[in-house]
Amino acid sequence: MSKDAKNVPALRFKGYSDAWEKRKLTELSKNKIGGGTPSTKVLDFWNGKLPWLQSSDINESNNYSVKPQKFISLQALKHSAAKRVPANSIAVVTRVGVGKLALIEYDYSTSQDFLSFSSLNWSALFSVNLLTLIMTQMSRESQGTSIKGVTKSELLAKKVRIPISLKEQEKLGILMKSINDLIAATQDKIDALEQAKKALLQHLFDQSWRFKGYSDPWEKRCLSDVLKVNSGRDYKHLSAGTVPVYGTGGYMLSVNKALSNQDAIGIGRKGTIDRPYLLNAPFWTVDTLFYLTMKAAAEITFVFPLLQRIHWKKLDESTGVPSLSKRVIETLSVYVPDKKEQQTIGNLFFFLDQLIAATQSRLSSLELLKKSLLQGLFI
Repeated sequence: MSKDAKNVPALRFKGYSDAWEKRKLTELSKNKIGGGTPSTKVLDFWNGKLPWLQSSDINESNNYSVKPQKFISLQALKHSAAKRVPANSIAVVTRVGVGKLALIEYDYSTSQDFLSFSSLNWSALFSVNLLTLIMTQMSRESQGTSIKGVTKSELLAKKVRIPISLKEQEKLGILMKSINDLIAATQDKIDALEQAKKALLQHLFDQSWRFKGYSDPWEKRCLSDVLKVNSGRDYKHLSAGTVPVYGTGGYMLSVNKALSNQDAIGIGRKGTIDRPYLLNAPFWTVDTLFYLTMKAAAEITFVFPLLQRIHWKKLDESTGVPSLSKRVIETLSVYVPDKKEQQTIGNLFFFLDQLIAATQSRLSSLELLKKSLLQGLFI
C-alpha cells in the first residue's frame, strides 16, 4: 500500500480525491463541556424544563434521537456544577456506559459521566460518526483491563484523519444519517408489530375478540389433552450430519440422526424455561430441553402462541437453576377452541411471526451495512 493510499478511505464519493489530513480530536470543537449533577435532595432542582441527559437515554444504535426522562431548573444551573450545553452539540459518555454518544438538537445538561463537544468546527453529521468509530476503538482497547471509562485528555489527544472539504464531510454525514434513519424506522416497525402481537395474544386468547363465524365456547383442558411432553437426550454418541441439535439457547450443532420427525415446540426443562420456540422436524434436543408434540385435536400454530402467554417463571420448581417438570406442564389448565378456529388463529400468529422475523432480518442487514460503511468511508 502506498503512503498516499493510507490517507484516503477505501470508499469515496465521486469527485473527491484529496488526501485526508491528520488532526487532533481537540480541534473538533471550540468548547468541550463537562458535567455536574445537581443535588437530588433539592426537589426544586429537578422540576425545570432543561433536558437532563443520562447514559440510559442514549440508544447505541441511534446517534441522532435522544428522549430525555429528566429535566432540571435554572436554579440547578446556578447552584451546582451543572452546565447548559447549547443545541447541536455531541454528547459522549466517557464513564458509565462508555462509548455511547449522540448529536443533540436542543439545549441540555449532563452529569460528570459525559463530555460534550460544542461549537463544532467540522460537520456535525460527519463528526458524530467519526466519534462513533473512535469510541468503539477505545472501548475495544480497554477490554480485559480494569478501565471503566476514558479520560477527557485521552479522548482529546486522539489523532484522526478527516476530509478538509466541508462538502465531503456533509455528504458522508448525510449518507450515514440516512442509514441510521432506516435502522430507527425498522426498529420502530418491529416494536409496533410486537405490540400488535401482544394485544392480539391478550384479546384473542381471553376471547374478547373472535373471528367472524365462531361463537362456540372454548373448552377447558389440561395441556396433557393437547400435547405430549417429550424429553431430550444426549447427542454425543452421534456423528456429524444435517439434523440440527437444539438446547435452551437455540441451535447448537448438527448430527446424523433425528430424535423427532414431527414438528414440535421446545421449552426449557432447566435454565431458560420461559422462551418456548418452534422446532421444525427433523431435529434432536438435549436433555435440558423438552420438546412438545401435538395430539390430534391440536394445531401447533395455535398452541405456540398459547404457550407464549403462560408465565413459566412462576412455575419454577427449583430454589437454584430454574426448572420445569413434565407434571407441571401437563397439568396446566388452558382453554382451547375447536380445531378449525385454532387453525384460523394460528395462521394469523404464524403470519405475524414471519413478518416480525423478516423485519428483524432487515434490521440486522442494515446494521451490518452501517458497520461496513463506517469502516469503508472513514479512515
